[in-house]
Amino acid sequence: MRLLAEYFPEFAGKFDEIDELYREKRSIEEKTYQFICLALSIKNRSAPCVKKHFKGALEAGATLKEIAYIMALTFRESAGSDDCWVHDALGDYKKLIRENIQCCPK
Repeated sequence: MRLLAEYFPEFAGKFDEIDELYREKRSIEEKTYQFICLALSIKNRSAPCVKKHFKGALEAGATLKEIAYIMALTFRESAGSDDCWVHDALGDYKKLIRENIQCCPK
């Protein structure tokens, strides 16, 4: 975002507007909001966002035990979706083996 802020500030500024709109229209309480953002930050592998929403959750009254649960839930749901996706992508893996499918044809 720093590069965008420097070279395309009009675009970067729109994120601030979106954040403000979310604050104005939020229909869930702060702790729940922080939990959702923490889970998304974990899944998206954004270290700054994980730190921000970890701290935000604590400030909203979350306990470390609750945060650990959110982390575990995120890991478990990610594992489940990864498992389904890989099996869908491979499809009939026995056919792939039989046909000697190449990823990068020569």
